[in-house]
Amino acid sequence: MQMKLKLTVVATIAAVAGMVSAQEQVVKIGHVAPMSGAQAHYGKDNENGVRMAIEDLNKQGVTIGGKKVKFEIQAEDDAADPKQGTAVAQKLCDSKVAGVVGHLNSGTTIPASKVYNDCGIPHVTGAATNPDLTKPGYKTTYRILANDNALGAGLALYAADKLKLKKVAIIDDRTAYGQGVAAVFKKTAESKGLQVVDSQFTTDKATDFMAILTSIKSKAPDAIFYGGMDAQGGAMLRQLEQLGMSNVKFFGGDGICTAEIAKIAAGAKTLGNVICAEGGASLAKMPGGTAWKKRYDEKYPNQFQVYSPYTYDATFVLVDAMKRANSVDPKVYTAKLPETSYKGVTTTIAFEPNGELKNPAITLYVYKDGKKVPLE
Repeated sequence: MQMKLKLTVVATIAAVAGMVSAQEQVVKIGHVAPMSGAQAHYGKDNENGVRMAIEDLNKQGVTIGGKKVKFEIQAEDDAADPKQGTAVAQKLCDSKVAGVVGHLNSGTTIPASKVYNDCGIPHVTGAATNPDLTKPGYKTTYRILANDNALGAGLALYAADKLKLKKVAIIDDRTAYGQGVAAVFKKTAESKGLQVVDSQFTTDKATDFMAILTSIKSKAPDAIFYGGMDAQGGAMLRQLEQLGMSNVKFFGGDGICTAEIAKIAAGAKTLGNVICAEGGASLAKMPGGTAWKKRYDEKYPNQFQVYSPYTYDATFVLVDAMKRANSVDPKVYTAKLPETSYKGVTTTIAFEPNGELKNPAITLYVYKDGKKVPLE
């Protein structure tokens, strides 16, 4: 009799557990960024934003389609390489993730966007800024920060109107991001009467820029614009100091606008010449920026770079669309993304018909005593 009772209790527990699991569904959100190589610090920061969002969503106990949802991250490394980016995108499609936050680089995001479009999975980038990303008009592609048209133009206008500079040199790293933002800066600078005295290019793997900078030095520019990332930007700052170019302003987009560039510059005084732009409000001016950053730093000390508030919001934007569609199926909820009006940490997020953010802000920054601070 006792044995029979035990079996009945076990069977009842198993049945209840089965009912509970039947009422809960696991929903995977993909995240892609470089987690290896010179840009891994950006990738880690981006991934932290998604992980923090998923943890917060799971604490909320989200219910969609009558079932409690447990969100999980499927994190992948594209090593900032376009081929690896498309391979990883296909892997996420094959894994049937519900949506993707990523990628970091425009050079990986643009080719990956076609893969996501072809398999019908929406992706939201909180980092890739090349305007070409939204040109194909994919219904699965969204961006939640300003693109390079805003960043490059904003920097050129500041150089011409505020600083009254006359001569600039331009360097880019030949990536989709670097070339794109440099081209917009050049076009806007020339429209404002600035003389572009030299145009040079490098790669996103280079470390020695002495030949390029020596050539530029002979043209005596007031400023250099660099389209690229902080690993190269920081090294350039050291080498500019070695060449005695300590009075030359150093402009760049969000790729150099990091805490890390101060470390890479390794005490070079030329860090004080940097003027960089980010697509969004400063943390202090974001609706939830200050409180969010405090939580982030407690969780991930000394890892903040640039984009994690955007990847955090991007995760919530995907889930917000799922809630409004009452479905976690990309075929169903993707149609709700164009109707987004989500009050995030960074801003209230709403989209243009092509997937660009409506009314994007930009913020210019400088470095004082090694710390990045917004220009007033």
